[in-house]
Amino acid sequence: QVQLVESGGGLVQTGGSLRLSCAVSGRTFSSYAMAWFRQAPGKEREFVTSIRWSGGYTRYSDSAKGRFTISRDNAKSTVYLQMNSLKPEDTAVYYCAVAGAAFTLATPSYSDVAYWGQGTQVTVSS
Repeated sequence: QVQLVESGGGLVQTGGSLRLSCAVSGRTFSSYAMAWFRQAPGKEREFVTSIRWSGGYTRYSDSAKGRFTISRDNAKSTVYLQMNSLKPEDTAVYYCAVAGAAFTLATPSYSDVAYWGQGTQVTVSS
């Protein structure tokens, strides 16, 4: 059974930083691409960033580019999302995801995710 456990969410002021972590168990973590999505109230779940199994390729949404950084530690089966210069519009539940076979780094889609974490709330106050 695959389990993804996220941590690190919370309340932060505009301009602040947070670091999310996602620990994966139950499968060979190092073989799969990983991603972060987010969902704000009343909105669809949207792609934030993804990383190749080797860590050598990453992709970011336009809103995340330049402010967020994804990384992974295959020895710890953990993926991270460092978020800097946070804005109120970053407020959402952030979900860690294990990419499925059809997931592509070039055109990431939530429908191609194999496994989801439970989500962690990030709230940015103005």
